[in-house]
Amino acid sequence: MNSLWEAAKKSPFLTSANCEAKMTTDNQLVANRTIAAAAAETYSCEYGSSKYYALCGVGGLLSCGITHTLVTPLDMVKCRIQTNPAKYKSIVTGFKVSVAEEGMRGLVRGWAPTAIGYSAQGVCKFGFYEAFKIVYANALGEENAYVYRTGLYLAASASAEFFADIALSPMEACKVRIQTMPGFPATLRAGAPLIYQQEGLNGFYKSLVPLWMRQIPYTMMKFACFEKTVELLYKHVVPKPRDQCTKGEQLVVTFAAGYIAGVFCAIVSHPADTVVSKMNAVKGSTAGDTLKKLGLMGVWQGLTPRIIMIGTLTAAQWFIYDAVKVWLGLPRPPPPEMPESLKAKLAAAQH
Repeated sequence: MNSLWEAAKKSPFLTSANCEAKMTTDNQLVANRTIAAAAAETYSCEYGSSKYYALCGVGGLLSCGITHTLVTPLDMVKCRIQTNPAKYKSIVTGFKVSVAEEGMRGLVRGWAPTAIGYSAQGVCKFGFYEAFKIVYANALGEENAYVYRTGLYLAASASAEFFADIALSPMEACKVRIQTMPGFPATLRAGAPLIYQQEGLNGFYKSLVPLWMRQIPYTMMKFACFEKTVELLYKHVVPKPRDQCTKGEQLVVTFAAGYIAGVFCAIVSHPADTVVSKMNAVKGSTAGDTLKKLGLMGVWQGLTPRIIMIGTLTAAQWFIYDAVKVWLGLPRPPPPEMPESLKAKLAAAQH
């Protein structure tokens, strides 16, 4: 952890802020370096410290756990459309059939594994992203980290999601079976032991590879598109610089950028999401067999509810995550700016 902290002290995302924050000598962020804020303030921890990563993990837990649990009804209908399109032909039909057969209570089937699984995923997703972002930026150096920042966002988010999905997979397997498999127990405490009894640990991880195929492209788009959209909104849409915006105004920008990123996330990751849902609903199936059965058009079943769900979900996640960072007093660097050394090189090249 100390090596991560040392890397954070040299991070281009920290040095590019070039804004002063009000701190005591004992609680200074990094000697001779400062970080941006909308106004001068004291932070609760140093950028890149173990406490910083832990609190980012708390923000990820709340953002992913709360949002995914709240959209459980829509997620359940989406999964049923993917696994049984003949019966659940559309969002409206899916809700009608589900309520008619199971009542209103049936709409929240799978809420427990959803809450647990996505909370664990959120801790890893956001906590590791912050860590990998700092490590990769430090490895590239200040100028390259700025020039190739989109690639940096993609690499950091992919690395974080790799570990996040390992945490998510067991609960995802339980959730999909609870929601889509006829005769399967309706609760996590009954369903998880049954999976282990019938299939062992493999039952919890058999869809891990398709989960990576779904979640890694999704998360790469989620973080890279969000970071670039925030940068473009402040540059071309927001009528004043970020450091002159209130925290409320900054959170509005965060929500807007999150929704835009969410729409692209849903489209990029949807085919793999359909494969994951179908695999977990059919005992003994493999990713290859499932993909053959679904065909080219079949993998796009349930796209409309997923765009609605993921767009709203991603916007809410970024809003909650950023709000938690504000609430906990964490450093929040602004979008990166071109380093002075690179500006000087470009200016010299023009003369």
